[in-house]
Amino acid sequence: MPSRPLISTAICSLTRSSRAIHWRLVVSQRPTNARFERTYRTTACRRNNLSEDDRRMLQEAREEDEADVVIVGGGPAGLAAAIRLKQLEQEKGKEVRVVLLEKASDMGNHTLSGAVIEPRALNELLPDWLEDPPAPLTPVKSDKMRFLTEKYSIPLPAPPQMHNAGNYIVSLSEVVKWLAAKAEEVGVEVYPGFAVNELLYDHSGAVAGIATNDMGISKEGAPKDNFQRGMEFRAKVTLLAEGCHGSLTKGVIKKYDLRREKDVQTYGIGLKEVWEVPEEDWREGEVVHTMGWPLTSQVYGGGFMYHFGERLVSVGLVVGLDYANPWISPFREFQRMKHHPIYSSVLKNGKCLSYGARALNEGGLQSIPQLIFPGGALIGCSAGFVNVPKIKGTHTAMKSGMLAAESAYNAITSDTTNDSAIALYDYEDSIKQSWVYRELNEVRNVRPSFHNPLGVYGGVLYSGIDTLLLKGRVPWTFHHKTSDAQATQPADKFKPIDYPKPDGKLSFDLLTSVARTGTMHDEDEPVHLQVKDWDAHTKASYPKFKGVENRFCPAGVYEYVPDETKTEGVRFQINAQNCIHCKTCDIKVPAQDINWVCPEGGDGPKYMLSMSTASLLSWFIMLTLSSLNHSCWLVRYMLLRM
Repeated sequence: MPSRPLISTAICSLTRSSRAIHWRLVVSQRPTNARFERTYRTTACRRNNLSEDDRRMLQEAREEDEADVVIVGGGPAGLAAAIRLKQLEQEKGKEVRVVLLEKASDMGNHTLSGAVIEPRALNELLPDWLEDPPAPLTPVKSDKMRFLTEKYSIPLPAPPQMHNAGNYIVSLSEVVKWLAAKAEEVGVEVYPGFAVNELLYDHSGAVAGIATNDMGISKEGAPKDNFQRGMEFRAKVTLLAEGCHGSLTKGVIKKYDLRREKDVQTYGIGLKEVWEVPEEDWREGEVVHTMGWPLTSQVYGGGFMYHFGERLVSVGLVVGLDYANPWISPFREFQRMKHHPIYSSVLKNGKCLSYGARALNEGGLQSIPQLIFPGGALIGCSAGFVNVPKIKGTHTAMKSGMLAAESAYNAITSDTTNDSAIALYDYEDSIKQSWVYRELNEVRNVRPSFHNPLGVYGGVLYSGIDTLLLKGRVPWTFHHKTSDAQATQPADKFKPIDYPKPDGKLSFDLLTSVARTGTMHDEDEPVHLQVKDWDAHTKASYPKFKGVENRFCPAGVYEYVPDETKTEGVRFQINAQNCIHCKTCDIKVPAQDINWVCPEGGDGPKYMLSMSTASLLSWFIMLTLSSLNHSCWLVRYMLLRM
């Protein structure tokens, strides 16, 4: 493998301060002839009272580096793209520098899925992967599909897309760690702990790279003792692999009008726990999917239970976020679901190890935006390649990353001398010629068929006919006409839902569950859930929706606190330190005035198979030393490059 180019030298001095250990770095910069627009952005906070010294620090020039391809996001799509780029380098002999940035403190810490994976893309990317597979890896041995009433379960025929012969039950966070190691083996520069909220643009308006977030800013917007300016990575191609509803992706879709002539995206929220159960209750390789109770016929969604690893069970619920009733709490529906006999019979003598939640794309083919923009492209769940009837998206996400990599490599290594921004037209064309497009086209009408007066029953009837007989070979395409936020109706149209109290054995309260995510944010940093005017938000949302934010959030981030001094009698409050980065608030809030952006790099959940005593101790140490980690991110970058 060729040696990595040294782009900087650092002089580090260690000094004590009252709040943190501070590293001073002097880094040499490369000269460049390219023209860039520099715009400083961070989370919303008040900067009116900053001193001149503070303002000067916040506007200092950032350190710069260059790469051929920068990938934002270290999930399956981003890692597959990175690996494929380096494979092409080995095959064709022209070197490309590939940098991958991931906001989680470690690879896989922000990755959450069921997950049953179809290995098709893995087989193409790494044909010998089963010789050194990720662990745990459990082949699917049996499938069940059930319709639930409150006490009973009725067997249903599973559509062909849900047959799992040849598939594997995995921990997707562990798969990501494994893929990251494979990427580094072939020469990809993988940098976890680097959040990105800003794209760089050239003089023509094309994307020309990214800038990592500043570190060590107080919640008032002032630089702290551990302040470090972000870093610019200039790139010929920027691939956005942020996952569902990424903050940069939102920006480029709006800037370049990528959703023109496309449907709105619709989403679900997936909530999941991992349990350890006794041997007698564990059935290795069994996959169970359910629909019906506890959800009503007007709410799209369903549950799952996967037996994998060593006596581990992954159990979860996906709720479509296009529900109308603002009294619904997906978290509490999930807790209630586990009391059904089909779940409780497995979990009753077990132990809950971990919890997490994440939004997922459900729109399908007609909701995928245009994939390319000047200087880059959308890949994976940033675009929305989830096959909803299959309940799978890892294989399609990875394939999209591989195809984008091939287009990017060809463009970068071509002999043309044109200095204009790269446009990956081949990527869009290759997607349309791939099995990804054929797979999504076949099921394009399934999810939107649930938008009918009969709700779930009408959708099941149509989708059964479509998947078993028609297989998408029809001249019509159903559409998603309203966003999930617009689907939310006033609270006075529905009765409040009286959810049962958690018993502490099968069901749990919200804060107990949040503790199992290992989430962490510095309390003295800008709130990454941006609401311009909290009082205006309360006025627009509370009288009509009666605190819907508190119910759709699976982590207790939002509250309405009684306050007699306020016109509405309540005060809106954001507990940002609870956030587990699910993005539901940005998607579902009816006023569309919550903007989710990345907090400081390394913040957020720490998803893993279990939050054992050792894991909890590790999490506590990370929390205690967070100021040190945040103060020396450039040192970590230098060390990772060695």
